[in-house]
Amino acid sequence: MDLAKINVVIADDNREFCNILKDYFSGEKDIEVSGVVHDGRAALEAIQERKPDLIILDMVMPYLDGLGVLERLNDMNSSYRPKIIALSAIGQDSITHRAIALGADYYMVKPFDMSVLLNRIREMFEISKTSEEVTTKQHDRDAAGMSNTKADDNGSLEDRISEIIWRIGIPAHIYGYKYIRDAIGMVVQNVELLSSITKILYPTIAEKYHTTPSRVERSIRHAIEIVWNRGQAEELRDIFGTTLIYSKERPTNSEFIAFIADHIKLGSRERNY
Repeated sequence: MDLAKINVVIADDNREFCNILKDYFSGEKDIEVSGVVHDGRAALEAIQERKPDLIILDMVMPYLDGLGVLERLNDMNSSYRPKIIALSAIGQDSITHRAIALGADYYMVKPFDMSVLLNRIREMFEISKTSEEVTTKQHDRDAAGMSNTKADDNGSLEDRISEIIWRIGIPAHIYGYKYIRDAIGMVVQNVELLSSITKILYPTIAEKYHTTPSRVERSIRHAIEIVWNRGQAEELRDIFGTTLIYSKERPTNSEFIAFIADHIKLGSRERNY
């Protein structure tokens, strides 16, 4: 990728918004809009044909919504995947968490300041310059059991995670307890791991505990089933919201981890204010 020019595709059914966004980017020397589409099917075609560095993806579109686009991207057997900024006029936590769990790199609720969007894009690709190096370092830190995690006034990250997963009803004696604890800690430190849960997250935890990635996945799934069937309903509502709690299906491993990681990060931000 040529870091001097960030190739962007805009996917949004609001044509006026697309024009405003394209005009705004036209004044930036490091941004190039290579395509504008207005539905989910066209977004997938543009991604495959133009291979953009970034897609700005609205969650509510005809034919195939933004979540559907993310799901299709995950189903594609391809080493290529653009960075994704998800947009929505609906600030529902369930949609936000689902988008992140499916691999969105950032989520913004409309309306927003264009300069903030531009800053996020530049930050995203400044980080991606050294992503391979960062991933290697992250893997080493995670394999060491997050031993260098900085403690704050409310205790260490690991202590906060342990408290939350104990409160919602994950028994401390099962394997899934420690696997979920480590997985959440890794995602709090690097949310991009949610899009590499089978390639990096499970293998890292498996290496630490001398087991296999498939056993890590199964143990986490078993722990979530216990929580969903016998957990503390009030604590679960606080983290996952009423809609998800009363749905018949339990969250996937990545959704469960993403919800709790986001809950912890939100709590950290509130303490810093």
